[in-house]
Amino acid sequence: MATVTFDKATRVYPGSEKPAVDGLDIEVEDGEFLVLVGPSGCGKSTSLRMLAGLEDVNRGAIRIGSRDVTHLPPKDRDIAMVFQNYALYPHMSVADNMGFALKIAGVPKSEIRQKVEEAAKILDLTEYLGRKPKALSGGQRQRVAMGRAIVREPQVFLMDEPLSNLDAKLRVSTRTQIASLQRRLGITTVYVTHDQVEAMTMGDRVVVLKDGLLQQIDSPRNMYDRPANLFVAGFIGSPAMNLVEVPITDGGVKFGNSVVPVSREALTAAADRGDTTVTVGVRPEHFDVVELNGSAAKSLSKEDSDAKAGLAVQVNVVEELGADGYVYGSARVGGTDKDLVVRVGGRDVPEKGAELHIVPRPGETHVFSTSTGERLSD
Repeated sequence: MATVTFDKATRVYPGSEKPAVDGLDIEVEDGEFLVLVGPSGCGKSTSLRMLAGLEDVNRGAIRIGSRDVTHLPPKDRDIAMVFQNYALYPHMSVADNMGFALKIAGVPKSEIRQKVEEAAKILDLTEYLGRKPKALSGGQRQRVAMGRAIVREPQVFLMDEPLSNLDAKLRVSTRTQIASLQRRLGITTVYVTHDQVEAMTMGDRVVVLKDGLLQQIDSPRNMYDRPANLFVAGFIGSPAMNLVEVPITDGGVKFGNSVVPVSREALTAAADRGDTTVTVGVRPEHFDVVELNGSAAKSLSKEDSDAKAGLAVQVNVVEELGADGYVYGSARVGGTDKDLVVRVGGRDVPEKGAELHIVPRPGETHVFSTSTGERLSD
């Protein structure tokens, strides 16, 4: 097992002036499951390929353990990579696919067979060892690709969107298997995905990239609770955090007909920049529906709406998920229409076309600088 270090690692593709990955600084602990996530083109796969030796490092360094592997070929890095397209040999059996790298390395047949059988048992592939890849499902093929990596007993696993070819239900079950397997084996793993839900459910820590730049590295819980900037706030979470630009007023910010208290530090930091507005972030589950006559208001008449506190939201779509419901609506904020998502109880969902008045729960707001995007609240 080993640590992995990106030391200001930079990749600039020929013909481009802008780095695909710019000064990446990451320390991956021994045995850690680290997930790189971000939108298409953010540099996550390039970062993984730099670690694998498949892309050159133009500046900076990459170390595995105490070894500087920046300019070593892939075969000398003691890594195993799992690709999204499985990369299995179609003419070989499952057993031969899993043991091929050991065969090339000159490992005795008896030892190869033992390692393959042990990996197959872990991955529930024993009964498929004699089959060809075409006789397997997508999930089974991905487990074969995992088995091929396991038998090599590398210092580091690298996984490049290994679940993207699977259907939604299989992705959920397979990601659970991969996370469980990694914890069982204790092998340092760097995993790339564009799916932030996958990142949040699998990683010990998550790295968010944008345009080749590191935005935040943190545990899934801390990243959800304290996003470092507007980009992370809008990217992490499903449904995404609601982000609304609102004016600063005495004691907090003006949210519809209500004044929502926010930290004095956030307001002071905004004032120091000369800002008259801030961007407030609220998770869908952190809105309260204004109560009417002691019970949660499913809708309010036009006459009532002008008198009620909070922000009036016109219900456009209601997504009922059983235990919960999500209201997708629009509200008039600062003279413009803004789309908002509000979580409500599954037994208390409003009708399409109704109007809700909502207020953020105290202490559950996130405050960001509208001009720079950086987090201002504690």
